[in-house]
Amino acid sequence: MIEKAIICERMKCKGTLIWPAFLLIPVIPILLGAGNYLSNLDLLKSGWYSYWTQVTLFYATFFFAPLIGAYCSFLWRYENFNNCRNTLFACPVPYHTIYLSKFILVCVISGLTQIWFALLFIASGKIIGLPDLPPSDLCFWMVRGLAGAFVIASLQFLIATEIRNFATPIAVGLVGGVTGMIAANTKAGLLWPYSQMLLGMNSNKSEDVLRQNTVFFFAICAVYLLGISLIGICRRRAHSG
Repeated sequence: MIEKAIICERMKCKGTLIWPAFLLIPVIPILLGAGNYLSNLDLLKSGWYSYWTQVTLFYATFFFAPLIGAYCSFLWRYENFNNCRNTLFACPVPYHTIYLSKFILVCVISGLTQIWFALLFIASGKIIGLPDLPPSDLCFWMVRGLAGAFVIASLQFLIATEIRNFATPIAVGLVGGVTGMIAANTKAGLLWPYSQMLLGMNSNKSEDVLRQNTVFFFAICAVYLLGISLIGICRRRAHSG
């Protein structure tokens, strides 16, 4: 049943602004990061690592969480009009199937966004003249960032589920990204959900900040992902009125 529900949710994405946002928004931090990098070549001497610090600073802090908030708002947009939520929840489909089908689609789009960003990073790096290909460390940091991305997606999706206003999840994502950057520079960073992506991607850092904490990082991401998802599924409150 959940496979059919995912197909239905995917069909709802057609004709929305999800895909234009998916394609265009990640380009902005790439352009900003490239501009910063080219303006500070006398200070940034570590090639791909230096370029990485610049683009991920903008991407993971200011753009990713609001973009995920937009994805989540779009997926609930149809149900937010004319009591459509009541109609959906009255269907003979378990609430957890509805919730998970939408959330899985958010995670898929989040993963595709991460892949798209990686391709943009490599292509733009070659355009500005960086040699060879990015070091393997950066590929691993991208994978770690995906784990953190799923944490943010789970939290943003829960917010979009509970709050019908389209702009609120986007605004929360922006605030969350800024607080995540602040928390990531403290010992509490590993425990703040909006810091997980910045830490995973080693955003704005040329040396691995997680070092020996990688396993602990993945464990925290798993706990957050499972815990937030269970909260969303188990609330089961009426979304009417």
